[in-house]
Amino acid sequence: MKKIFDFLHIRKEERRMVFVFVLLSAFLHACCIWCYSDSFLKESIDSGDVFYSQFHVSGYDPITYAVVTHWGTTYQVFRHPLLAFFVYPLFLLNNGLIALTGYNLVQYLLGLLILVCNTYSVLFLYRIFCEIIGLLRKDAILLTFLFYGFAHIMVASIVPDHFTVSMCLLLMALYLSGSYMRKGKEWTIIQTVVLFVITAGITLSNGVKIYMDALFTNGKRFFCPKYLLLAVILPAALMWGFANWEYRTYIQPREKEQRRTMIKQQKIAKQRAYEAFMDTTSITNPDEQQAAFTKMYRIQQNKEAKERWKSMHKGMPIKSKNMFLRWTDVTTPRWDSMVENLFGESLLLHQDYLLEDTMGNRPLIVTYRWWVCYVVEVILVILFLIGLWIGRKSRFLWLTLAGFAFDMVIHLGLGFGLNEVYIMASHWAFVMPIGIAYLVLAASRNNVMPLYRYIVLRILLVLLTVFLWIYNGSLLVSYLLGGTIGN
Repeated sequence: MKKIFDFLHIRKEERRMVFVFVLLSAFLHACCIWCYSDSFLKESIDSGDVFYSQFHVSGYDPITYAVVTHWGTTYQVFRHPLLAFFVYPLFLLNNGLIALTGYNLVQYLLGLLILVCNTYSVLFLYRIFCEIIGLLRKDAILLTFLFYGFAHIMVASIVPDHFTVSMCLLLMALYLSGSYMRKGKEWTIIQTVVLFVITAGITLSNGVKIYMDALFTNGKRFFCPKYLLLAVILPAALMWGFANWEYRTYIQPREKEQRRTMIKQQKIAKQRAYEAFMDTTSITNPDEQQAAFTKMYRIQQNKEAKERWKSMHKGMPIKSKNMFLRWTDVTTPRWDSMVENLFGESLLLHQDYLLEDTMGNRPLIVTYRWWVCYVVEVILVILFLIGLWIGRKSRFLWLTLAGFAFDMVIHLGLGFGLNEVYIMASHWAFVMPIGIAYLVLAASRNNVMPLYRYIVLRILLVLLTVFLWIYNGSLLVSYLLGGTIGN
């Protein structure tokens, strides 16, 4: 058993880097806790409404605060089928602490969990650079801190959402896959099932990436009938079955009640509209009256629906009764979203509408005030693309890119979450420093590139890292502490 968890041990040469990161991360956590502690520490919180009404950090949800305070299947069960059950022990612990201390310590409990996940994310990414790709330790440390300077990696690392936990598990799976590839080992059925259940239980779509990891690691053995049935088909079917059971048991009764209330309200509104129409119409034929009202009312309903989508800064979905297709977006401009949100806000915060929600006042597309922000964005993307070309023969890089491609199909192709795609950065943004790592590796080998190019590249990466930490860090801290930096 001890050997199984050896990879979680923090080695001596890693401790200094981890210690520095923990200090920085703990400071940001402290700022977040301080920002909301006056409201969230109260024992008398009798519902989760206070979290939803007062927690505002971009599009991140405080659902976990509410669930750990008053447990319930509040998450979207087809996207997060096991998340409510995973945090149930924290709910029990928190309520025990409330009884003992008189304070709701949910912020501290979740803060500690997220800090641990962040620490291991740093560790796994650092080891990927050193052990899988083969970077020097100083280069691995530099790229690790570059990654945590990205705007919505920094922000996600302190908010009570599921993204940081997902990122930790995804990086752990990548690290294990890379290690197994180097050693010629394969994922076992039990390993695959455990990783799939935990990862997909938190975010169902990320379970697909576990199967991608297993496919690249095991190769043709992935399609062995026994492995395919017991490690892939059966767990996926059971997870989907559980999500359906959870929906029918917990969610559907609430939705039916809400639907009945909504239908009743719609009937009342339609009757009032009909009465108003009859008071003003000059049509005397009853059949013509009904046809004219039906046409007018349908046009009005469509117009109101479009206005509601527009007011929420959400693109129109694919027309379908399927609940998953309702999450799509076919109208939001892709190029602007890529420039300002996907590779923009994910990496550098916008000063205008700082960390506001697109469901509130923030427009879908916000531009930067300073041209230097676009320069930094372009440099990072170019370094990433060059690294991809240099590392194009690496099987591990192709594995990493497979997960990235899956996310891009979901976000840019189908438009899922495209209106706030930057909050999903924890699921994919680590591919950028991993890609850049292959460029750094090539530059560090004097027989491939002249030494001066390696030195110039390192200086550039140091400058980018320092800029990202100062720029994003100052804006984040000013937002949490109520300052005016950048405004």
